[in-house]
Amino acid sequence: MLDDALKGDIQNAYRQVVERLDLTPRYGQRLMIAEIARTLGGIVMDDEGKRQNDTHVCVLEAGTGTGKTLAYLLAALPIAKAQGKRLVVSTATIALQEQVLGHDLPTLAQHSGIAFRYALAKGRGRYVCVARLDQALEGSEPNPTMSMFEQELIATSSDFSQLASEMATSYGQGEWEGDRDSWPTTIEDATWQRLTVDHRQCTGRRCGHFGACAFFRSRRELEEADVIVANHDLVLADLALGGGAILPDPADCIFVFDEGHHLPDKALSHFAHRFAVHGCLRWLKTLKSSLTELHQALAIQPTVRQLLAKLPEMLHALEPTLQEVFTLGHQLAERPNGLGDEEAFKQTRFAKGQTPEALREQAQQLMKMFAELSRSLESIADILRESLDPDKQTGLDREQAESWLPLVALLHGRALEALALWEAVSAVDPNDAPPCARWITLSRVGGEPEVEFSASPVSAAHTLAKHLWGRCHGAVVTSATLTALGRFERLQERAGLAGRYRYQALPSPFDYANAVLSVPQAATDPSNREAHEQAIIDFVIELADGEAALVLFSSRAQLRAVEKALPDAVKARVLAQDALPKRELLERHRVAVDRGEGSVIFGLASFAEGIDLPGEYLTHVVITRLPFAVPDDPVGATLAEWIESQGGNPFMRISVPDASIKLVQACGRLIRKESDSGRITLLDRRVLTRRYGKALLDALPPFRREIA
Repeated sequence: MLDDALKGDIQNAYRQVVERLDLTPRYGQRLMIAEIARTLGGIVMDDEGKRQNDTHVCVLEAGTGTGKTLAYLLAALPIAKAQGKRLVVSTATIALQEQVLGHDLPTLAQHSGIAFRYALAKGRGRYVCVARLDQALEGSEPNPTMSMFEQELIATSSDFSQLASEMATSYGQGEWEGDRDSWPTTIEDATWQRLTVDHRQCTGRRCGHFGACAFFRSRRELEEADVIVANHDLVLADLALGGGAILPDPADCIFVFDEGHHLPDKALSHFAHRFAVHGCLRWLKTLKSSLTELHQALAIQPTVRQLLAKLPEMLHALEPTLQEVFTLGHQLAERPNGLGDEEAFKQTRFAKGQTPEALREQAQQLMKMFAELSRSLESIADILRESLDPDKQTGLDREQAESWLPLVALLHGRALEALALWEAVSAVDPNDAPPCARWITLSRVGGEPEVEFSASPVSAAHTLAKHLWGRCHGAVVTSATLTALGRFERLQERAGLAGRYRYQALPSPFDYANAVLSVPQAATDPSNREAHEQAIIDFVIELADGEAALVLFSSRAQLRAVEKALPDAVKARVLAQDALPKRELLERHRVAVDRGEGSVIFGLASFAEGIDLPGEYLTHVVITRLPFAVPDDPVGATLAEWIESQGGNPFMRISVPDASIKLVQACGRLIRKESDSGRITLLDRRVLTRRYGKALLDALPPFRREIA
């Protein structure tokens, strides 16, 4: 149970914030604070400081206007401090991260009476490497081979030296913190790659520039922070490294996942593997051509000499095997599939994730080869790192070790990535669990044909359950849309959230009766494409001249066709997503509305979430069709196939719940504050004629309805 003194601290902090900022207390916000406090305050610890209960996670759907950021900070922060834990707030978007850092945390620090420190966490790759910057200033690379290797893979910039000089000056004078995001101009990926390192290339405390390192400076700030702001990608990357590599150990953290509905998809992308055959052959060729220099520089060390001596034989065996798998990949990917569409030949998915026997055999062979190569490169890299330690005598000169470690570590990373892919391709999936999706993509890189092999789990549930929810001290998952068809089951299934955790959909502060949900007589079934397209055109033409509207399409082709068919007078009021950057489009829309002119935004799926146009800036949302996603990507198609093989209905189990979430999000563009009103029009008659339609309508907020 929550300690009475701690409960009083939370209540006092909330009261102070409300009074000092002259806020209106919200019922949903108070409920959210209470639910988080009950969950986190009820965590039971044993004498060794380990969590004893498994009801340490709460999942809270809290719509726009609830004030959820303030709620979870006020509830979780005092508890984290009292329990000696760190609060990690993770977001999916930069916009929310900036809001939490730039507004919510400073406001809380100023007005709540809670004393705390906070910091932003970023991955190592977002920070400049001072050693690399120093080398760039000297006009040198870590070594000639590294330079050659990077030229092979990374385009160079003509003004690289000037950029490096400006960065060094700004960083040295304390005007820049050394992170890519705060540099005043955009830095191309290719340029940035020459100025940063990954965790394998970094030498840590052994580096001569350790005291001035931007990344480790930020780490020291994190060690002193009570609240750490991160993003889902960084949390997942940290877990993939074992946890505690960038962020504190999960057992020492209370996580808050805001925009938590993005977490399952983010997790899936982290656990996917890819391997481009010719891309690999290129870096192997570079390694091969570097062997003479590696021997000259490092063979004085006996173990390194033995390891280097084995590399030519490994590379000699690898190259023809990769050529064979390239040929096999082409043969498998170009099998006629009867679709008659040129694009259809570019990607071939293996049914039920089962790879042909010939490919599995080659994958097993490549797995053994890359395992051996990665072990050798890892051993060399370990000796090079040891050589940087003045207390260890390896027989290698520090300067030589420092010069060659970046290349060896980079190649080791590539070998590990290859190993992971071929392990995934050769694995046999258990019968009682969803399979791994496996597929081949044909493309052209620099005019040359390329074959890419890919593998991905179709669900991240098991991984999240084991490595995140099972290891963390406590967690809060929140978002405006977590339920599908009014239930949490779809999220539980995708995110590995146990049924014993606490779940609640909080009441909204908005009066949804201020808005009308309309299915007009003009609504048609999208299966009749021409009639549906004409219905959209007619409806847009009839929109009032001064109306601020958002028309959401599920197809880029249909968006363009409708725009093209509009009369010039109407077309002049349309701002299409394809034509302008998102920020500029929204700004032009606001300017037009401020002038009293009509403005109609044509948007795709990305405009159905995260667009904030309150008040008069948006009074009408038009949804052209129900947002069903066809599971034609390899991961979705493999999952649907597996559900069907288990006797399930993938349409009802995946497509309908996911469409429900997207429909709620799309409708959520209209009401952004308590005084908002307007109309939502749905031009898809299936919501009335199909058996799933009632469930989709019932899951929407209680708008007034006009159903023709």
